[in-house]
Amino acid sequence: MARRVAVSQLELRDFRNIGHATFDLPADGIAVVGDNGHGKTNLLEAIAYLELLRSMRGVRDRDLVRFGAAGFFVRATSEGATVRQCAVGVDRAGRKKVTLDGVETPRLTEALGAVPSVCFSPADVVLIGGAPAERRRYLDIALALTSARYLGALRHYRAALARRNAALRASARPGARHSSAAAWEPALAQHGAVLVAERRDWVREHAADFARLGASIGERAPMALAYESSLAGADDIAAALAAQLAKGRDHDERRGRTHAGPHRDDLAVTLGGRDLRLVGSAGQQRTAAIALRLLEAATFRARRGTQPVLLLDDPFAELDRDRARRVLALLEENAEAAAGQTVLCVPREDEIPAEFTRLERWRVRDGVFTRMP
Repeated sequence: MARRVAVSQLELRDFRNIGHATFDLPADGIAVVGDNGHGKTNLLEAIAYLELLRSMRGVRDRDLVRFGAAGFFVRATSEGATVRQCAVGVDRAGRKKVTLDGVETPRLTEALGAVPSVCFSPADVVLIGGAPAERRRYLDIALALTSARYLGALRHYRAALARRNAALRASARPGARHSSAAAWEPALAQHGAVLVAERRDWVREHAADFARLGASIGERAPMALAYESSLAGADDIAAALAAQLAKGRDHDERRGRTHAGPHRDDLAVTLGGRDLRLVGSAGQQRTAAIALRLLEAATFRARRGTQPVLLLDDPFAELDRDRARRVLALLEENAEAAAGQTVLCVPREDEIPAEFTRLERWRVRDGVFTRMP
C-alpha cells in the first residue's frame, strides 16, 4: 500500500491576500468555508506551490506576493514525504530560496514534488476545453514529478529548443550568412525521443482506466485518451525527429520557430469517438478533467509509492447531483487507498458533503483563517 503524505504544520506569510496564517492540520485534513475571493483557493495554491515551486494557476512568482510586502514565504512540515520540512521564500524580484529540512537546495529540481499533492478545481475544465499546451503541461507535470528520466529530458529539450529558435530568428536578420539551428537538432532529437516515448507509454497504460472512470462518473458514451504525435508510431523516435527537423529547417528559418517535436503534440480526449472540446457539455468536460486528476494521483501511487494530499477546490461545481455523488465516491475511494489527507474548500458550510464531515472546519474571511467550533 502507498504511504500517505500528510501536512502536519503549515505556515504562510504574505502569499496573495494572506498576511500570516499557521495551521496544525489533522491527519484527515480540513474543510475551509468562505465566500469566493476571500482566500480559499489561495490556501490550496500555497500547498501546491510546495510541489511545483510555481503557481498551479500559471501566475508569475512576483504576482503571488501580497500587495505592499517584500516577498512571500511558505513552509510545511509533512509526514510520509521524502523530506520532513520544505520551505520556499520568494522576494518581489522573483529570487527564490528553497530549503529542505533546513538545508538550502542548490538546484530547484531537487525540491520538485517535496510535498506531493493533486488539486481538483473547476478551473481544470481548461484541460479539456483549452489549447493543446494545457494538456501538454498536464502530462509534463504528472511525468516530471514521477520520473527523473523525464524531468531531465524535459529540461534539456526546452533548453535546446530555446537555442534553436534563437538561431532561427538570428538567421532571418539582414546580413546573416548562415544558421546555427542544425547544431541543436541532435539534442532535440535525443531528449525529445524520451518525452514522446514516456508520454505515449503513459497514455497506453492509463487509457483503459480513463474510460472506466468516465463510465463510473456517469458517461454513457465511452471516453477515451490518445497521444497525438507524428512520432508516436516510429520505431526509432530520435531518428524520426532528427529527420523531421532537418526536413523542416528551411521552413522554420522563414517562420523563426521550430515546428516539429513533442512541444507540438497533444493529448486527445474524446467522447463517443468525437473531440470532447467540441461536443461535450460543461459537466462532461468537468467529468473528463476529474478523471485526469484521478489518474495523476494514481501515477503518484504507482511510481512513487505515495498517496498525495488531495486539494479539493469547490470540486462539485457545474456537476449535477448524480455526477457529484459519483465523483465523491471516487474521491473517497482514492483517498482511502492510503487513508489520504484532504483539504476541501467550499463557499458554504452546508456544501460540505456528509462523507467529509469528519474534517476539522475552518473559516476564511479577507485572508484570515479561524478554526470553527
